[in-house]
Amino acid sequence: MLEAIRRILGLTWKELLAVLKDPRGRITLLIPPVFQCLIYGYVATYDLNDVPYAVLDRDRSAASRDLVARLDGSRAFHRLADLYRTEDLKTAIDERRVLLVIGIDSDFERKLLLGQPADVQVIADGRNSNTAGTALGYVGAVVTAFNADWRAAHGQGGSQVRVALRAWYNPNLETRWHMIPSLIGTLTLLQTLLLTAMSVAREREEGTFDQLLVTPFRPVEIMAGKALPSVLIGFVQATNILLVAQLWFQIPFAGSFLTLYTGLSLFLLAAVGIGLLVSSIAATMQQAMLYSFLVMMPFALLSGLATPLSSMPKALEDLTRVNPLRYAIDIAERVYLEGAGLDLLLPDLWPLALIAIVTLSTASWLFRHRVT
Repeated sequence: MLEAIRRILGLTWKELLAVLKDPRGRITLLIPPVFQCLIYGYVATYDLNDVPYAVLDRDRSAASRDLVARLDGSRAFHRLADLYRTEDLKTAIDERRVLLVIGIDSDFERKLLLGQPADVQVIADGRNSNTAGTALGYVGAVVTAFNADWRAAHGQGGSQVRVALRAWYNPNLETRWHMIPSLIGTLTLLQTLLLTAMSVAREREEGTFDQLLVTPFRPVEIMAGKALPSVLIGFVQATNILLVAQLWFQIPFAGSFLTLYTGLSLFLLAAVGIGLLVSSIAATMQQAMLYSFLVMMPFALLSGLATPLSSMPKALEDLTRVNPLRYAIDIAERVYLEGAGLDLLLPDLWPLALIAIVTLSTASWLFRHRVT
């Protein structure tokens, strides 16, 4: 047993040296994940910091000016034009000069004073549905606040029931609070999958794989020696992304590092198992890279990173149950933002353990079958 462990550690050290001795390899492993994390943190966001809009105020009363002033006072809205004709609405939207046009009827204040509903028309450029939906949500929040203040100031409607909106675990609803913790699993899977898949292919191309087979190593020991370096490098990359999230973006960490790394351990075992499956099929490094990207793309799309799982068709939602990235993203977000413990993460942990057992066992069988 001790001799087997010594051989596995020796092979692990050899694999780490093969990866790290090349300066370009070191840069590829360490720099891109951090760089991608920064890009996603600043670019891949659904938050709107500047919503250009125009106003068609047919009432020009104190009430309508108060509503528009609330929009102007919001940090998100930027008024570009005051329109005077209905025909100008279409032109402003078609030319993409504004994202929204606010239309206020001529009897807006009169209806409010009478306690009647007063309509405010909001026309949005729906060519980008995500942006338009977010902007409409911002307008709705401003109008709701105006409506409540108006009723309270004019004594309408009796006692006021005010709805206080509060977002748990992400009070400012910042996209990067969701995106950056999710990248801990996404970018780690990409690098770990590539590294594991290409390790055996590299040996075959360099002609050292046959030499490895005539050594005292057993197939299981060779597979373990190929897997451990990828797991270690995966931990390093996950830690780098975690440091970027905390030190650069200053996203508060609410959970336990022990819990997070426990979940990451199962996730990395599952990722390495998939990488070894790919490596047992690929004959060259080019094939290993191609197969890895073919596997990675569906994993990313079906992970819940960009699209909620509940919004997917039922068949695709069921398919995500075999996707380890789905569980890794949920674990990272819940531990990072919610502070969830291992007891709450069991619905994510046991599927990861099952995926790891199945993929590693299958990879081991394929590996023995190909070397014998």
